[in-house]
Amino acid sequence: MTKPVKLFEPLTLRDTRLPNRIVVSPLCQYSAVDGVAQPWHFAHLSTFARGKAGLVFTEATAVEERGRITPACLGIWNDAQADALRPITAFIESMGCVPGMQLAHAGRKASTRPPFAAKGPIPLSEADRESDGAPWQTVAPSALPVADGWHLPAELDAAGLQQVRQAFVDAARRAVDAGFRVLELHMAHGYLLHSFLSPLGNQRGDAYGGDLEGRMRFPLEVASAVRAAIPDGIPLFSRISAIDGREGGWTIEDSVVFSDKMLQVGVDVVDCSSGGIGGAPRFRSDDSGKPLTAASARSPGFQVPFSRRLREDTGIKSMAVGVIIDPHQAEEILQSGGADLVALGRELMYDPFWPLHAAEALGVDPDYRMWPTQYAWAIDRRAQIKTLNQDE
Repeated sequence: MTKPVKLFEPLTLRDTRLPNRIVVSPLCQYSAVDGVAQPWHFAHLSTFARGKAGLVFTEATAVEERGRITPACLGIWNDAQADALRPITAFIESMGCVPGMQLAHAGRKASTRPPFAAKGPIPLSEADRESDGAPWQTVAPSALPVADGWHLPAELDAAGLQQVRQAFVDAARRAVDAGFRVLELHMAHGYLLHSFLSPLGNQRGDAYGGDLEGRMRFPLEVASAVRAAIPDGIPLFSRISAIDGREGGWTIEDSVVFSDKMLQVGVDVVDCSSGGIGGAPRFRSDDSGKPLTAASARSPGFQVPFSRRLREDTGIKSMAVGVIIDPHQAEEILQSGGADLVALGRELMYDPFWPLHAAEALGVDPDYRMWPTQYAWAIDRRAQIKTLNQDE
């Protein structure tokens, strides 16, 4: 007997029903103005909803102004920013999909330039500029720069920790009020919460540093505070770097312990990425931090072993991400227990209608009923071509 296609099997998380297991991974667009979404954001995110991805995440969205990666990053530290997102969440839901927001704080990786302008931190020589392109003071668990040439962050004291924790709570409440039905905490890629977890970013001597228990403390406090602040029916995800991929860094064994702790405080899904503590994430760099080349490119599904391990060892639901490009590959990941959800990023930017094409490839939608009715002309033509090819 043929197994049901799992990629298009609905998944209920708390009170939210995802129509399929395909997730739009958060994709930074560096196109906001004062943290406010622009027409580009509506066009960008609404396309994925028309393509029928089950869960559509915003890009990493800053919970406070100093938590932006760049001056052009999306934010949700005020009500005007939340209001600008309401048409987006409404449209995504109108397509039968679920809007999600990734809540983020860039920490010591903040105050950088948009990558398509110029890479790296905003030079301190530009401090007197009267624009949002001026650099700002970054913060971190310890006063350690990301690498040579990066800004020296200020170590967060007790008041600073409370301020950041409250910023996540306030942002989560605004997101839910703006119509987002899933929230994700960004604890990966060297940003603030990840830098607390990793011994390569956290060299504190107080209760928020030291051993694994101490380094997990602040990220778990943030997760617990956000969970308590939002309705019980809203699922909470956490994106982590399952490994640092560097000597002396965060390990998969640490991630097993952390995932179990997150499950206890009410996190529903762990989203498994990797790397980034001292540079780019592993989907963009090798383990020495150098940009990937054709010879060093990551293999398809290279992070699936992380999502499988955490799912099996802790019972938490997991999401796989990283070079997932083929519908049959995605289906095999789910059927084999590698993850409960698959997230696609660059492949969806290349083909926003990947979910609909996947449904066709897997025989789930032979009559193209999943497509928006407004595209009936195109679908009729596609069916005619298929019939002609079969007749030949």
